[in-house]
Amino acid sequence: MARLRFPDNPPCDVRYETTRSRLCWPDRPAADIMPAAEHLSDNEHHVPQPRPSSMLNLLARRASGGAARLRAGDRLPPRELVTTRDQLIHVPDPRHVVHLQFRRFAGCPVCKLHLRSIAQRHDELVKAGILEVAVFHSSSEVLLRHDLALPFAVVADSQQQLYREFGVKASLRSVLDPRAWAAIARGLATFGAGREAGEPALGLPADFLIGGAGEVLACKYGAHADDHWSVDEILEHARATDREASVARANHRTGAAQPEAGHADA
Repeated sequence: MARLRFPDNPPCDVRYETTRSRLCWPDRPAADIMPAAEHLSDNEHHVPQPRPSSMLNLLARRASGGAARLRAGDRLPPRELVTTRDQLIHVPDPRHVVHLQFRRFAGCPVCKLHLRSIAQRHDELVKAGILEVAVFHSSSEVLLRHDLALPFAVVADSQQQLYREFGVKASLRSVLDPRAWAAIARGLATFGAGREAGEPALGLPADFLIGGAGEVLACKYGAHADDHWSVDEILEHARATDREASVARANHRTGAAQPEAGHADA
């Protein structure tokens, strides 16, 4: 179960449950709160409150029908996710940039190959201030049976609530795209087939880099099962957003200093 808390609301137990398709809010009918929590229906690249303009744009895209994809600049509401090891993860995290990646099923051989490559370089991500979180559309029980032994957070979302919110879909091309075949072959040779009965087989991956204020810094929706950010790409996106933030701060300081200089000349 992934729990969701909104700031500045009256004290109550609001939970984001991956076992139900609704928000749970005691003493209020589901119809009262669902409009504010509708699910989001190839590649795109201190916690302040989300800016109204970006949130309104996001809600408008949700209301337009279908699972809308997020874009860089969108703002996400604060939430808490519970990992398979019962750790509480804050997204956004005021102290870290969060790399939230959506995987397929727990035994997916392509996912295992990819996550092994991230685990091998996890120290680099930690040094860069990046909090790694991987979401699977398998249950906690199945994920624990696979014992992925990853050095970062793993979240179970068997009902795919988060997938719908973030606009992460499934497609036949996830496994039929020839660009995925080499990774599928390597993964099968290394790990074998590991899909549990009833688990979806056609999920697509997705990557999101989320800033401390909940802003989507960069994102990618995979076109096939092996289409995801490498560690180098994650680090480069983080560095690029750092550079942009530094430029913005420098411009702000320059703009603030100009009136003072003009006053001195006068």
